[in-house]
Amino acid sequence: MEITVKDLLSTAPSDFLLLDMRSETEREYGSIPGSVSFDEHTVEQHRGKRLVLYCARGVISVDAAEALCDKGFEAYSLKGGYAAWLRNKIEDQQADEVKARVEQSLRKKFRVPLMSKFIKALKTYKLVNEGDKVAVCISGGKDSMLMAKLFGELKLHSDVNFDVEYIVMDPGYNKENRRIIEENAKNLGIPIKIFETNIFDSVYHVEKSPCYLCARMRRGYLYNFARELGCNKIALGHHYDDVIETILMGMLHGAQIQTMMPKLRSTNHEGMELIRPLYLIREDDIKAWRDYNDLHFIQCACKFTDTCTTCNDGQNHSKRQETKELIRALKSSNPDVEKCIFRSVENVNIDTVIAYKKDGVKHSFLDDY
Repeated sequence: MEITVKDLLSTAPSDFLLLDMRSETEREYGSIPGSVSFDEHTVEQHRGKRLVLYCARGVISVDAAEALCDKGFEAYSLKGGYAAWLRNKIEDQQADEVKARVEQSLRKKFRVPLMSKFIKALKTYKLVNEGDKVAVCISGGKDSMLMAKLFGELKLHSDVNFDVEYIVMDPGYNKENRRIIEENAKNLGIPIKIFETNIFDSVYHVEKSPCYLCARMRRGYLYNFARELGCNKIALGHHYDDVIETILMGMLHGAQIQTMMPKLRSTNHEGMELIRPLYLIREDDIKAWRDYNDLHFIQCACKFTDTCTTCNDGQNHSKRQETKELIRALKSSNPDVEKCIFRSVENVNIDTVIAYKKDGVKHSFLDDY
């Protein structure tokens, strides 16, 4: 049995229990207000109450609702899942009001944690220079949307003469996800330029590391489209937390010490450079900005998740999620652990390193011993 978003919103919240079947990781990106995580204990506690289940796009929740009905529960699946609720939420927002509220928040409430750190990264790492034309790459998530708004604010007040394009690559999104991205861009006043590729189709049947291949292909398409627009740089939305997680992941899973650099020259696209303007911004501050402004973004628009295969796979945590949890655990005993990890790659003492690589050539401490 299914229930539409319209019918759900017209029903008093006290008349049903809303159960989110997605993982905790997905819930961090956004959830329907009033919902709780789905588990058997919670379900049993509310026997006799109407249950409404939802997943990412309303596929897995259909079977789960039917299974509960067979056990004597009154259970429904939310048609279209979280994506349908999200689209309805965004379409109900007034674009002018959203844009004004968001921009005001960046100038006042979030000026220090967001705008100031954005500008600090630009100056510290010399990310934007006179005459640059930057392609701000928007995936549709909270990080890239924030980055686009920060660049918009910078254009209004910067003494540096530079230009910007806001680009969105459609690698084969379903209509629902593309519509959400377009609606969010409209509400936020971001003049996006969308170009289409068939990347999802190209990697859909690849068994080994499809996500890695997808990311590599995306990067190439972004460089090419940016160059067509006359840009010499592409900006990606990686933030401070991404940086420290990458450092730890390299050590624990790659047996190497390396970091996500604030800027890189492209090796395959001459004259092009990649920059990361959110390098000093904390993810919790981005989430706070999102929630303060009642904004809702997609988490992953990948075709691989269209069947909700990750909705209730609590054991299938990515290495990055494991690293997040490790950092969280370490922080309980050392509140400065994130800062220490970040600064560790700024304070490398070559005299106390067994071996290192420079320009692809390995050097040993024995070379000069």
